[in-house]
Amino acid sequence: MKFTKTLLEGAYIIELEKRIDDRGFFARTWDEKEFEDHGIFRKPVQMNMSYSTKKGTMRGMHYQIQTYEESKLIRCPRGAIYDVIIDLRRNSPTYKQWFGIELTQDNYTMLFLPEGFAHGFLTLLDDTEVSYQVSAFYKPGSERIIRYDDPTFKIQWPIIKITEITEKDRLQSDFTE
Repeated sequence: MKFTKTLLEGAYIIELEKRIDDRGFFARTWDEKEFEDHGIFRKPVQMNMSYSTKKGTMRGMHYQIQTYEESKLIRCPRGAIYDVIIDLRRNSPTYKQWFGIELTQDNYTMLFLPEGFAHGFLTLLDDTEVSYQVSAFYKPGSERIIRYDDPTFKIQWPIIKITEITEKDRLQSDFTE
């Protein structure tokens, strides 16, 4: 795996190193030692997936508060998404900054985000699946949401019409400290 730091401290783009032969290829998507070599000591305790039928489906921006914060390793095995993370760690030099990347079934790229980040994505194709490993179990009542178009963050989403979004994601108030 090839780890590339993003502009946000502790977040990485991870590209698979494919071993290609006549059958196709083989690649690792998780290697505890390689992750530890990059300062990532969070073991996944849960694996989630989402499936969206329509292009333009917005999911997020979600996070869990302390002591239930999650790190995530995200990939898109089917379809394509524009994946966005926001650094919400108050003591971070990149506090309130965001980063976005296209994850697709063809680029085999993953995104790792540490605890203290909000995460969301917009589907760029119909019939899109997203898979992510998380380092903490979901705790009802600890989830928080930032509206995808909150003026505090000024996220530049791809120009695409949002076709699907939940009311709880759409109706959030502006972010407050």
